[in-house]
Amino acid sequence: MENDALRRVGRRGALGLAAGMALAGGTRAQGGWPDRATRLIVPFGAGGAIDTLSRTVANAFPGVTNGQTLVVENRPGAGGAIAGAFVAQQRPDGQTLMMADLSANAIGRELNPGLPYDPMTSFTAICHLVNLPLVLIVPAALPVQDVASFFAYARARGDLPYAHPGIGYIGHLAQELMIRRAGLRMTAVPYRSGAEMLRSIVAGEGQSGILTVSTSLPLIREGRVKALAVLSPSRIPALPEVPPLAETLPGFVASVWHGIVAPAGMAPELATQINRVFNQIAQSADVRRSVEGVQQGQVVGGTPAEFAAFIRAEYDRWAPVIREAGIRAQ
Repeated sequence: MENDALRRVGRRGALGLAAGMALAGGTRAQGGWPDRATRLIVPFGAGGAIDTLSRTVANAFPGVTNGQTLVVENRPGAGGAIAGAFVAQQRPDGQTLMMADLSANAIGRELNPGLPYDPMTSFTAICHLVNLPLVLIVPAALPVQDVASFFAYARARGDLPYAHPGIGYIGHLAQELMIRRAGLRMTAVPYRSGAEMLRSIVAGEGQSGILTVSTSLPLIREGRVKALAVLSPSRIPALPEVPPLAETLPGFVASVWHGIVAPAGMAPELATQINRVFNQIAQSADVRRSVEGVQQGQVVGGTPAEFAAFIRAEYDRWAPVIREAGIRAQ
């Protein structure tokens, strides 16, 4: 049923693309982008971290575009693939952009071979906006105090259940990679959201989980869950006492990331114009306050080429984990 829905999106988009190209006679870079309202397609529903980021960016957009607007349009479903299939079929004219996500814009076809678009060839990378840090948490009552004692506990008990917020999400993939690096045996228990996952860990049903710091922080501070390690390269201000997982598993770094992509085939000069706008937005006071203060994240920025290389590196990193673990979207 999910693949049927995606195929319908693809067929509708293809018709729209053909009609648009016939009318316009092709796509070329436009001076003074944007000269009208621009759509930003968000692959998840309202209220989550990616939606919050998108609306913060949209609020800052008019201030650097002479009053033009960025209209946020949520198209949730199929782990971001509904939105990805839609954007992949739009004209690369700068009128439709997407808030990029690991699943929808990099590894989606590894999770779902029936995906009607290829995330690695269907988009033009524009700007890497943010990285959001992750943290490894366990129930407060679990008799461990650090990563080393948790690994020892897991090896002694064997086949511990771990919670994750959805198949193929970064918390799921990072936990699977950690299990392989540490030589553990654990069983994945999927939940429908980060909030549900947290409740399971508080209750002691899930014996560990990897989630964003911003989502986990209130319960960490209340002592209802224990933070064992952050997945950042170094300690972070929100959890200065929590060491990086890389101190135990060298080089182990992972984060949630988001940025701006457009349909494939965009003229390089137009991509550069759009990149310039979003780099300005990323450095605006309101965006930095939201990302760094509320979401405990890092503003990134950079060129289209740098973002394209980053997405390729993320695909190269996580695709083998998906294959080795036999992970498939349901």
